[in-house]
Amino acid sequence: MSIETPLLLDTVANAVVDYKGRRVLRSNSGGWRSACFIIGVEVAERFAYYGISCNLVMYLTEQLGQSTATAAENVNTWSGTASLLPLLGAFVADSYLGRYCTIIIASCIYILGLGLLTLSAMLPSISTSNYVGKYRVTLASSELQVNLFFISLYLVAVGQGGHKPCVQAFGADQFDGEDPVECRAKSSFFNWWYFGLCAGCSVAMLILTYVQENLSWGLGYGIPCVAMVIALGVFFLGTRTYRYSVKEVKSPFVRIGQVFVTAIKNRRAKPSEIAIEEEACRTLPQHNSEQFKFLNRALQGKVCTISDVEEAKAVLRLIPIWATSLGYAIVFAQTSTFFTKQGATLDRAIFRGFEIPAASLQFFIGLAIVFFIPVYDRIFVPIARAITTKPFGITLLQRIGTGMLLSIICMVVAALVEIKRLKTAKEYGLVNMPDVTIPMSVWWLLPQYVLSGIADVFTIVGLQEFFYDQVPSELRSVGLALYLSILGVGNFLSSFLVSVIEEVTGGDGKDSWFADNLNRAHLDYFYWLLAGISAVAFTAYLYFAKSYIYNRPSTI
Repeated sequence: MSIETPLLLDTVANAVVDYKGRRVLRSNSGGWRSACFIIGVEVAERFAYYGISCNLVMYLTEQLGQSTATAAENVNTWSGTASLLPLLGAFVADSYLGRYCTIIIASCIYILGLGLLTLSAMLPSISTSNYVGKYRVTLASSELQVNLFFISLYLVAVGQGGHKPCVQAFGADQFDGEDPVECRAKSSFFNWWYFGLCAGCSVAMLILTYVQENLSWGLGYGIPCVAMVIALGVFFLGTRTYRYSVKEVKSPFVRIGQVFVTAIKNRRAKPSEIAIEEEACRTLPQHNSEQFKFLNRALQGKVCTISDVEEAKAVLRLIPIWATSLGYAIVFAQTSTFFTKQGATLDRAIFRGFEIPAASLQFFIGLAIVFFIPVYDRIFVPIARAITTKPFGITLLQRIGTGMLLSIICMVVAALVEIKRLKTAKEYGLVNMPDVTIPMSVWWLLPQYVLSGIADVFTIVGLQEFFYDQVPSELRSVGLALYLSILGVGNFLSSFLVSVIEEVTGGDGKDSWFADNLNRAHLDYFYWLLAGISAVAFTAYLYFAKSYIYNRPSTI
């Protein structure tokens, strides 16, 4: 018997089991006691991931000698890949291995990638003490370092691909959505999950960036590796308390795919078959029978059940929301690339002799999230609930849309601050002196970082819960992978935009919008463009969100 993440009801004896396949009771399994172990693993994983990603653009430009535009493209491509691979990891987990086993295997791959990344960062120091013919050996070790670095980087992406969708789904499924008490706890779980996640990110941005830039890149990558080893041990400690579920005999992918195939085969139905279809549709909820009506043809011949058709429609309804969220994802990609490069040009002195690393400014995104999530969960939701009478104050789609609006404001603020930075550089005659610090405080960037963090509380957490809740229960890993794929495709779109704009604006020897000398670049134009793209996407999102039919009443 194959076991998977739990369905959470003690009364469903055939569906909910413990690690030995035995029936479980709510009193001694699942809930916060199990979720705490799982949240701890996610905190360590995010600490490791952001320990790499938040300062990656600086490593590529300063250590590997890449241009600003090339480094930004590489960061976006890697981040995009890391966010799309969860689709594969979720498929493997939901169809074959189960989430628990997938988490363990993915964690081992993750640790291997981090170990090799640490080694690649240490290679230059190894080569200087063992050389014959300095120029030749240094060149060879540099090539080895670059190759090993990128192999390691993408091993980490593969590890995250299995780890990311399964850990959160495994944690959320420790709460019973049908039990009123645990249902409310599950909604809070997504908030506090992101709270813990951002706490790990904030520590990484504050401490690891300093270690990497001032002590050693090898040490800066080695610490996350050790953290992941410890986290895997913590995850094992909770094995006896976790809830697991028996996997369905028929794969949900097969069931949903069969609905589409059968509906296509039956597209030319006879009058007698249409009458049978209409009779079957009367048992569907009224709103479901009319939406995506062509799928109702799958009911002919009794190949597919009414439940199968409802699941297929639920998945199809997600597509417009997924697509219109990409504008937000493109903005999300900027915080670890151009925001960081902006900060590197400004006055970052806290006191005499001490400068904060540019990448550590991302700490304020995490700080804003850590501060605002309790405010949202304990103050905003109760007030909104009293006004709207909705169980969670506002619907998930309203929550997501609020964050999208804030991200547009963030881009407008970022563009205005960049105009101020360029004007200051011009006033002090520093346009052609990129290595000289501009006499403008780095704290000018603080509003755009804080706005980005608050927007994440609304949109990122909302997307997580939305895609978890609105897919069939057997596909919840895939649901969270779909949420992550929004960020992945957003990174690829950002990389594509950078590549096209670099080509168009940098021809004939002109300085492009992303010139290595940022004092001659025009990031402000890019930010205005992103604000416009986000506004268009937001308008489309409002249209589709208004007509969206929730798959479960708990989200209304």
